[in-house]
Amino acid sequence: MADMTAQDHAHQGAWADPVDVCVMTYDERFLRRKVVQTVGGLSVLVDFAHTTSLDHGDALRTTDGTFVEIQAADEALMKVTGDLVRLAWHIGNRHTPCQIEADHLLIQTNKVMRDMLGKLGAQVEDVTMPFTPEGGAYGHGRTHGHDHGASHGGDHGH
Repeated sequence: MADMTAQDHAHQGAWADPVDVCVMTYDERFLRRKVVQTVGGLSVLVDFAHTTSLDHGDALRTTDGTFVEIQAADEALMKVTGDLVRLAWHIGNRHTPCQIEADHLLIQTNKVMRDMLGKLGAQVEDVTMPFTPEGGAYGHGRTHGHDHGASHGGDHGH
């Protein structure tokens, strides 16, 4: 049995004074119905109407009106350097979530992407840190990686 239930969330800056913190990876922050654990040991039943992507700094709004802050967890990533504009285009063309920094890109660890980026002249370094990639093209949501192979219809115009 969960200690609390959250049926809604609030974006960063739209809430204050959390009762606890929940540290989650990028993949864990994409949820609809799941029990999550806080740093302080509370369990929260997340019961959203729709699958939702939570960002670092957002908060779960519990049914009793309290907030549980969401923090991005450290995870295995690849730090990519080189011709960032060209590399970002190829990463985006693969619909791969990407965190864009001034002097590097961060993506989740993936052997196929590592090989592709190496062939494009990128330097790839393994790092462990929070992952907070760019949202969707319209400022919300997230991108979804997928295979451009035969099962997907191959070349589909992008």
